[in-house]
Amino acid sequence: MADQAGVQPLILNMDINGNPFIVHAALLWDEQEVVLVDTGLPGQLGLIRDKLAEASFPFEKLTKIIITHHDMDHIGSLPDLVNASEGRIEVLAHELGKPYILGEVPAVKSKRLATPSKVDVLLQDGDVLPYCGGIQVIFTPGHTPDHISLYHPNSQTLIAGDALTSQDGVLMPPNPQFTPDMPLALKSVAKMLDYDIKTVITYHGGVCTENIKERLAEIANGQA
Repeated sequence: MADQAGVQPLILNMDINGNPFIVHAALLWDEQEVVLVDTGLPGQLGLIRDKLAEASFPFEKLTKIIITHHDMDHIGSLPDLVNASEGRIEVLAHELGKPYILGEVPAVKSKRLATPSKVDVLLQDGDVLPYCGGIQVIFTPGHTPDHISLYHPNSQTLIAGDALTSQDGVLMPPNPQFTPDMPLALKSVAKMLDYDIKTVITYHGGVCTENIKERLAEIANGQA
């Protein structure tokens, strides 16, 4: 690894029925922890292993997985990752996401039960996790009831999950087709204005570094 602590996107080039499906998970690390944010669709264990290795982190060094929300393209490979680590990896998710991840309640949008996994640590709005220089939990519902985003103050990076999208480096609103409560989602975007954000990693679209504050304000006001 190049630095003792940091954050970077982990690009997963997946496939849905022969069509490319690319998402930007995220990786945070320090000298003690390697933290993956979201896990892609089911069946990505091998791909995630390879991508971790490319980033100079062998799978055996992965200590924690944080789930931004329970949509299948975010939790799909969580059971395989946990099983492959023989339960060593610790799973963190918002308290409202736990019943979905445990497979007790059908997903809000797909109405399907997830393959059960575990949740070790329940997160709430405002929590500061003592890893990688500190990771702040921002409760950002709207896309799903349990959605969180993560702010890494040391790098001024926001891991947005699906609370935001991007296109060609331009920050965009959450996808209305997959966001049942858009008014609430835009209120969640407004909360992000309280943070000094220089970089945003969007799960769908990738990394944004230009005009972040301006775009957040426009999106929150329904102008984008």
